[in-house]
Amino acid sequence: MTADFTTLAEFQALLAAAPSADQKALGEAQERNSQLTKPPGALGRLEDLAIWYGSWRGTGRPAIEAPQVIVFAGNHGVTAQGVSAFPAEVTEQMVLNFQHGGAAINQLAKAAGATLDVVALELDTPTADFTQTAAMSEAEVVVALAAGWSAVNVQSDLLVVGEMGIGNTTSAAAIANTLYGGDAADWVGRGTGVDDAGLANKARVVAEGVALHGTPQGLDALRTLGGRELAAMAGAIARARSLSIPVIMDGFICTAAAATLQSAAAGALDHVVAGHVSAEAAHGAVLAQLGKEPLLSLGMRLGEGSGAAVAINILKSAVACHSGMATFAEAGVSDG
Repeated sequence: MTADFTTLAEFQALLAAAPSADQKALGEAQERNSQLTKPPGALGRLEDLAIWYGSWRGTGRPAIEAPQVIVFAGNHGVTAQGVSAFPAEVTEQMVLNFQHGGAAINQLAKAAGATLDVVALELDTPTADFTQTAAMSEAEVVVALAAGWSAVNVQSDLLVVGEMGIGNTTSAAAIANTLYGGDAADWVGRGTGVDDAGLANKARVVAEGVALHGTPQGLDALRTLGGRELAAMAGAIARARSLSIPVIMDGFICTAAAATLQSAAAGALDHVVAGHVSAEAAHGAVLAQLGKEPLLSLGMRLGEGSGAAVAINILKSAVACHSGMATFAEAGVSDG
């Protein structure tokens, strides 16, 4: 499948024209929820999740049968600044691990009944060092967006996107800093496990990158400070919106990538819920900026889509109760 855009302007237009939730289905889901054999609100957020999910799938009685997890991998030129505790070669090594079924995300996707696809993005050609120039040209970021767009299975009914890329917490921190302001130190974390000196170095790198590019916003933030795997995640999230496929968002890096879509087009993440809040320091702050309340808080900081994959079963549980429970009338139970 080829993407429906060849420039950032065309991609921006697709964001602006993306469908919204089905209001008829929303009303039907709310009505069904009010009739189920339970006290009103007794299932808490599970009720809201099921109604939200149904509104995007166009039915008041939805089911989740074909979740998809996609892991995108890319390498970052900014690693030349010493921002990671691991060498860039680890990206390719982990891609092989994904492909051989040996990573955490393989186990979590299987446990959630999800298919898993792995997309490596020009690992032999890292993005440019964003402290020196833009991470990607327009052509390069469009190719990465298109890779994400094309990776979404149109038959799926739920999407999780994850990433692998040494140096990508630095890109995510730079994107958060340019979108939301403050000091670079507010947005950097330990990533793969850098020490205090490494953390200070990451803050320096982020500050230099944001200063060089003049606090870019929206898709320009993705181009100048991001990475191919971040752009691919953004492309996949946008494609899911075009297909009315709900998305569970993963950790800090995925959230930063998604935030560029929200910056580019208000409401671009209405089809997205936050799967978890990670242990990466600034993730909660980005979620707060996006108005997303995480489903889980498990101290995870792996990436790979792992936290969101765990949350698939939360959403499945919500939908199973909503669509499988009997109504008071069906069960012959008095509703008061």
